Amino acid sequence: MAGYSGNKQDHAMRLRRIEGQVRGLQRMVEDDKYCIDILTQVSAATSALKSFSLSLLEQHLAHCVAEATQKGGPEAEAKIKEASDAIARLVRS
Repeated sequence: MAGYSGNKQDHAMRLRRIEGQVRGLQRMVEDDKYCIDILTQVSAATSALKSFSLSLLEQHLAHCVAEATQKGGPEAEAKIKEASDAIARLVRS
């Protein structure tokens, strides 16, 4: 069971809103809107994705990583490394 399962509907709703933002960006380009207005909306969509990813990461740590560390052993080490790599990717983006 995934760590986000309890919030699956909330996550799906957030992603649909982000999808709508991206479709709005596409319409703005098709309608030749002002560059700065498009960039403002890109920033909003990017922030929404980052917020979503942080929420998902928090749930992953609280569920998947915590469960693995309780068991210990190589699985725990692998989950910690996996989470650390994901955090590094988020920080770089």
